[in-house]
Amino acid sequence: MNHFCQRHFIVLLLLSITLVFSIILAISIGPITIPFKQTALILMKKIQIPIQTTYSEQAWTVITEVRLPRVLVAALVGSALSICGVAMQGLFRNPLIEPGFIGVSSGAALGAVCAIFFGWSSVSPWFLPGSAFVGAIVSLGIILLVWKVSKKNSVVTLLLLGIGMNAFFSALMNVFIAISKNEQELRSIVYWLQGGLEARTWEHALIIVFPIVVGAVVLTIFGRELNVMLLGEEHAKTSGINIRLTRNFILLLTALMTGSAVAVSGVIGFVGLVVPHILRLVLGPDHQLLLPASIFGGAIFLVLADLVSRMLLEPITLQVGVVCAIIGAPVFIFLILRSNQGVSA
Repeated sequence: MNHFCQRHFIVLLLLSITLVFSIILAISIGPITIPFKQTALILMKKIQIPIQTTYSEQAWTVITEVRLPRVLVAALVGSALSICGVAMQGLFRNPLIEPGFIGVSSGAALGAVCAIFFGWSSVSPWFLPGSAFVGAIVSLGIILLVWKVSKKNSVVTLLLLGIGMNAFFSALMNVFIAISKNEQELRSIVYWLQGGLEARTWEHALIIVFPIVVGAVVLTIFGRELNVMLLGEEHAKTSGINIRLTRNFILLLTALMTGSAVAVSGVIGFVGLVVPHILRLVLGPDHQLLLPASIFGGAIFLVLADLVSRMLLEPITLQVGVVCAIIGAPVFIFLILRSNQGVSA
């Protein structure tokens, strides 16, 4: 037991240190490069650590008002998508599942597209993330209602409903794109659907910090239940787990966290697929370690992916969703080929 706890502690400590270095790296590098040491000292000053340091007003503004909120939003979104991916893959017992498969991401995207198309986002900057979050909740409500009416408790049925809802919402978004009134509106819609973190502020971080942090902490409690459920429903029942209650609660929590993330970042795919798979290969299948590790792993992945999106074709900025797709699509293909080999074997 002591060895078990020690391993968890070492893994999480190494991941947390890597995350801190990733954040400092992402904040330091940009059109205006700031030395790592100065960046670290300014960050320490920002969180009220009493230190003596000198810095320019420009460096302080660039770090604390421009880059830091963007990087923190990336870390929060990456954490949410990653831990939700781990939870859903354990729940569905399928490594090819990610949070977007249950229709919540497309619902959030449709809400954001409506805000852009009908001009709500020009009234207040809060209307865009607000509409995306409402779209995610409505999408989840529809899927759960249809699932209940169908009287089929299988998670496979839920997955199929999510795929159908994704296709339906994608068709509606294509209609809005086709009838967009001007190029600026069309560009805004396409940028949102590609997923990006441009111009993210402290307000965006404050919108999502509570649901994502609380949701992630709560999800880590279900490590044992997910481990047992991997062995089958009958085994889970004999272990005293209320399968329906546990499953519904995890689904609701992952949907809310995914909706919160998509509300400020747009649709960013593959994070909830790539990070859990990498961690599972390195750390093993134990969800009691995978869940907390995915919080740090997802944050590291998206922070570094956002850095690549900013610097790869400078001064042109790629959407971070595009970078994640470039990385994630080959991994997805690899997973499919690997699962096919397992079946044939």
